[in-house]
Order: sequence, then structure tokens, then C-alpha cells
Amino acid sequence: MFLRAGGALCGLAMTTFPAFAQTAPPIPPGPLTLEQVLALAEPRSESVAIAQFGVRRAEGEQVRARSGRYPQLSAAASYDRALASEFEGVFDTTSSGTGCAPFSLNSQGPIEARVAEIERAIDCGAVGSGFFGGGGTSGDLSDLPFGRKNTWRASLTFSQNLYSGGRLGAQADVANLGQETAGLALTTARAQMLYEVTQAYYDAVLSDRLVAIAAATLEQAGSTLKQTQAGFEAGTQPEFEVLRARVSRDNQSPILIRQRANREVAMFRLKQLLDLPADYTLQLTDALGDESLPPPPVFAERVANVENTLRPEVADGAVTLKIDTPMPERTAVVEAATSVRQREAALRLVEAQKMPSVQFNTSYVRIAYPEGAFPSFDRSNWLVGVSMNVPILTGGRQRGDEAVARAELEQARAQRQQVEELANVDTRSALAELLAARAAWEAMAGTVQQAQRAYQIANVRFTNGVSTQLELSDARVSLQQAEANRTQAARDLQVARARIALLPNLPVTSGTGAAPLRAPQGAPQTPSLPSQPQGGTEIRNAVIQGPQRQVGIQ
Repeated sequence: MFLRAGGALCGLAMTTFPAFAQTAPPIPPGPLTLEQVLALAEPRSESVAIAQFGVRRAEGEQVRARSGRYPQLSAAASYDRALASEFEGVFDTTSSGTGCAPFSLNSQGPIEARVAEIERAIDCGAVGSGFFGGGGTSGDLSDLPFGRKNTWRASLTFSQNLYSGGRLGAQADVANLGQETAGLALTTARAQMLYEVTQAYYDAVLSDRLVAIAAATLEQAGSTLKQTQAGFEAGTQPEFEVLRARVSRDNQSPILIRQRANREVAMFRLKQLLDLPADYTLQLTDALGDESLPPPPVFAERVANVENTLRPEVADGAVTLKIDTPMPERTAVVEAATSVRQREAALRLVEAQKMPSVQFNTSYVRIAYPEGAFPSFDRSNWLVGVSMNVPILTGGRQRGDEAVARAELEQARAQRQQVEELANVDTRSALAELLAARAAWEAMAGTVQQAQRAYQIANVRFTNGVSTQLELSDARVSLQQAEANRTQAARDLQVARARIALLPNLPVTSGTGAAPLRAPQGAPQTPSLPSQPQGGTEIRNAVIQGPQRQVGIQ
């Protein structure tokens, strides 16, 4: 039941709240409820945006990995201008530098004249010049590429992998698992964002309530001082009582100042999560003063399913927690298992590097050697072939890559086991925290009313001269403590409920409660998220803790 209830929260985060890429909705007027604050938080969350960009990057990696399976076609064009060449002058049609006239044979002349012309051309080199540049004879090679001043080429190259030795399949598996990991990281980032915003919201409400309590206590102390001062002036109260009342009033001022400072800090934290300016006037609905204190509506269904299964047994003041509900499937555990599969695919990819690869290639080139600026592309080359690449000696690189991949795989397996163990502890800790928070809040039921009644009686007794200033001050301090403890217990209960509702998708913290566990080095990284704060005790000052109970887990 807990698994089904908690697992639906990811869908809530994805459907109820807009994506980061969308325009952030405007801040509604008036005090904000928790549901409104959560709706405003996600489009303004940098951590969610980072996780979303990680998903986009993983999708790009998938496209890149699949590209090796498909044909590759590329086009190229080039122009070359020869400034100097070793073949310069080979194709000239005149025998420059020899003073020899070009070979010219008169086929109608006598045989003696024709033989003499051949001998003359051979002796002065005119026959060689005519061979390469004879102006259109049958042996003319003047259109060869050697020494051309202008060369134009336009080519098309096509290639297709025929056999990759398993590389392409392993690359696709690594990319697909990377995309799955990025999606899990996005789910975790959304859940952590919702939990942090919920904590900040209730911390801000708690700080505002503590300011109101401190202000009311200061006002009561001021009223007592006025009464005592009037009695002193009338001769019914000694100066000692006046001094005690003034000291009691003055002692409340630092508490009020500190509570106001704490409220500013809590408000700044919430504004930072909502991406609001520091000077923005933020008003919140007081959600901690309800005597019934139902769960927040956004978490009510999931929390109710869990709370109904928690039946604490009280014996000799000790609360024993019996967990009969199945443990939820944690996203962190699924992510660790996915990391193991990704490392296995990476090892297969490294091992595939030892296999040969076969590729089909063909290229078609059109070539032109124009004398002017515009080519005619009257020549062409067309090559078709198959190439095979076989790694024979890599200098130890292959062996090193395999050692690294196997070590990373074993590291991922060890981390998966660690996450599974800590997830079980973290889940039970969250359930125990919920039970303890609910027990503490229920124990405070009626305490505030009793403290208020005691203060009223003490005030009447003091006014009538029956009691002393010390008795009235003790009653006032007890009332202040009871109100603060009740508000603190309400805050802790609501935050514990939010944690239970979001627990399946929250990151798993280490056994010391420090930072969440991170993926192994080189794997797709989960956004480091802040660890869970230990309640709002840093906001509350000068407040004595309420009744304590021991909580055990079976």
C-alpha cells in the first residue's frame, strides 16, 4: 500500500506542476498556501532545470550512439591554386631555351627531307617537346594534372558499417541506460525540491508564529509592569516587585528581536527557492494553528495510507513501532541498479574494441583543371572498397581499459548494495520520525489551553495581591513555552508527513545523515542535493522541549 501510494508522487510532480521550460506563473495576491507555493516552486527551481538538461543531454547521447548504425554520406568541394610546381614547363608547346623550332613533318616531301627533319628534331629536343605538348597530336598529354595552376574538386563520400564487433550495440545500451538514469535523477530532483520547499514553508510559518508568541509575551510583561508600577505609586506594591517586573519585561525584548531575525532568515530561504527578490513581501497562510492539524492536501492521500498502518504500542511510557506495510521501492535503489547495468554495458563496449570492424566505402569525385576561373568538371574518379580494421598491438591500452571498466563495475555493484541497505534504514527512520512527531503533537494537545488558564489565574492572583511577581512570571514563561512547543510539534509533524509522501523518490542519505549518496565516479551524476535539516530547532529559541518518549522499531 505504501509502495503504491508513494510511487504515485512522481506523476504528481510531473503533471500538477509546470515544467521548468515553461514561463513561471505569477505570484497570486494574498497569503499563499502550501499548494500554491509548491506550484510556484518547480518552474523556478534551478535543481530541476539542471536535471531536465541532463535528460536532454542523455537523449542527445542516444541519437549519437544510434548514428553509427546508419549510412554516412558527406559532400566536399575544394579549389587549389598552384603558385609554383616542379612540373612547370613540361607541357609547353614551344622549345623555349633551346632555340630549336618545333618538329614539323611534311608528309608530301621527299623521303630524304622527311628523314632530315626527324634527325634535326631529335638532335635539338623538339621531338620530346612535341610528345608532351605537340598541339593536339595523338600522343598529347597536356591535359594531365601535373603542374596545373587551377584545380577544382567536388566529391561525395559514402560509408556504411558492416560489422562492428559489438561496439554499436554496447554504445546503444550505454546511451539508453544513461537516459534512464537521467530520468530517475529528474524524478529525485523534483521530489527533493518539493520536500525542501515544504520544509522552508513550514519553517517560515513557524518563525512567524514564534514572533507572534514573543510579541504577545512582551506585551503581557509590559502590562504587568504597568500594573506593578501603578501599585507602587499607590503604595500597595514594593519597589522590589517593580524592578522584577521591569527586568522580566526587558528580558523579553532580546527574544523578540531574535525571533524576528530568524523569521527574516526563514523568509529569505523560501524566497530563494521561489526565485523572488529579497525585498518581496511574502505572506503565508498559518497552517500550524489548526487543532486537528490534517495533512497538507497535496500529500493527504499518500500520508493517510501510511498513517493508518502505523499502530504504535505504548508500554511503560515507551512507544514501539511495528511496521507491517511493505517497504516502498526507492528511486535511489533503482538508479543504483541502473548504474550497474550501465557499467556492464560499458565493459562490453571495452571488450568489443578487441574485435575487428568492417566498413564499406565509396567516393565519387568530379575534377576540373581550367585555365580560367570557371571549371567544366570534365574528369572524374569513382572508388568503391571495403576496409577492415583489426587491433593487433595497443601497447597495453586495451588491457588498461578493461581493468578500469571492471573496477567501475565492481564499484557500482558495491554501491548498489550499500544503497539498498541504507534505503531500508532510511525508510524505517522516516516512519519512526512520523510516529514520534505525531505522538509529540498529540501529547501537547490541551497544554496551551491549560497554560493560558494558569496564566489567567496567576494574573488575577497577582492583581489582587494574593501572589507574587515571581509566580506570574513563571506562568507567563510556561505559557510561552507551551505555545512554542505546540507550534514546533505541528511543524515537525507536517514536515514528517511530507517526507513520508515523497519518500520513494527522495535521495537516500548516508548513515550519518550527511549528504545523499552519489553515483560512482564517471557515471551520470545525480544533483547533489542538500541533506535533510534536523527540524526547525534552529529557529526556536529559549523554548523547553515537550514530553519525551522513546521510540523503538521492530
